[in-house]
Amino acid sequence: MSLTPIPRLILGLSVPAVISMLVTNIYNLVDTAFVGQLGTSASGAVGIVFGFMSIIQAIGFMFGQGAGSILSRALGMKDRQSASVNASAGFFASFLSGVFICIFGFVFLDDMVFWLGSTQTIAPFAKTYITYILISAPFMCSCLTLNNILRYEGKAFLGMIGLMSGAILNMAVDPVLMFGLDLGIAGAGLSTALSQLISWGILLFMFLSGKTESKLSIKNAVYFTPRLFGNIMATGFPSLLRQVLNSITAVMLNNCCAVYGDAAVAAMSIVSRIVFFAFSIAIGIGQGYQPVAAFSYGAKKYSRLRKGFWFAVCASETIIFVTTAILVLLSDDLIALFRDDPRVIEIGTRALRLQALATLILPLCMVIEMLFQSTGRRLGATLLSALRNGLFFIPALLILSNVRGIAGIQEAQPLSLLLSVPVFLIFAVIFFRKLPKEDRN
Repeated sequence: MSLTPIPRLILGLSVPAVISMLVTNIYNLVDTAFVGQLGTSASGAVGIVFGFMSIIQAIGFMFGQGAGSILSRALGMKDRQSASVNASAGFFASFLSGVFICIFGFVFLDDMVFWLGSTQTIAPFAKTYITYILISAPFMCSCLTLNNILRYEGKAFLGMIGLMSGAILNMAVDPVLMFGLDLGIAGAGLSTALSQLISWGILLFMFLSGKTESKLSIKNAVYFTPRLFGNIMATGFPSLLRQVLNSITAVMLNNCCAVYGDAAVAAMSIVSRIVFFAFSIAIGIGQGYQPVAAFSYGAKKYSRLRKGFWFAVCASETIIFVTTAILVLLSDDLIALFRDDPRVIEIGTRALRLQALATLILPLCMVIEMLFQSTGRRLGATLLSALRNGLFFIPALLILSNVRGIAGIQEAQPLSLLLSVPVFLIFAVIFFRKLPKEDRN
């Protein structure tokens, strides 16, 4: 982390993250395609439940990135005990939060699918699918926490093994349960739950077998204090806010689309998954930069922090340019792969092209946001996360959906991204002007 050339270091940390995200997102796309064979309503149910899964992921990312950022800076200062305490606190808090989500979800299951934006025809499919997601919530939540801690330690390869194992198993088991055993959408949900359990077990083994610098131990509970958890949650709050806003906007999007029928819900759900898949490579580059930024800041190696920032921006922008071109040129064919419904293709094609073009500005915004979070700039990271993921999108969606109908729904996300760019640039300029010009011992 201290001596490896920046490009090689970031790429070395990024490759496992990129592979993990690609495999996970390939599973999401394959799952969407399989469920799409059950009908438009079933395809819409995947989008409904995806919004709820974002809430589970939000908790996992909050504790994972909060604990990870702190422990990475601690390792930069050679404080392994503090790193282990924060890793343990993040893991146990994440798992218990997943248990709470599970209990809460089953208590309000019948109403929850409609809160998430289901129509009457989508609701039965959504209720079946979400049942298995609730059962796996503690493992899904803490699995993401463990993976983020590994990334911040600079051991993204170990995290990749855990996530890939579950995702590959999921893709293999999905068609067997759905069509071989004729379980339908219940098979898709059961496959997802099993894959999360397998990934969780593998990632936990990485810590218990001594492959990591930080150690997970119940003995560290003696150091757990409200201040410790508050510090982790405050540092990880931008991740929580980002995911929660993603969930809220997904629910709002589903509700706005429901007015135009199941085809609109299914189309926007498919578009969201395709765009996220295309952007996942750029996100992987940013994730490779996060531990470099946190460690360099903790070690007061500010020149490496600056070099890493510009390399991450340039590399991710190059990748997103290529993926955007592919999405724009093949948008209608890509939508048809997941649901061969003329109305779904019509709605999805325009939305996909608009969102693909808007992603050209996302890498810069993403790396700036990750920079603030990794260096402990909590307030700035929180505000930037809120701007990119909701504060502009929510009013844009509400206004445009009423003024322009389905066309406005398609345009809301791209417009909100464009509006957020000037704010991100101002924050980045202020940060680097205040950052010391020279490294310190």
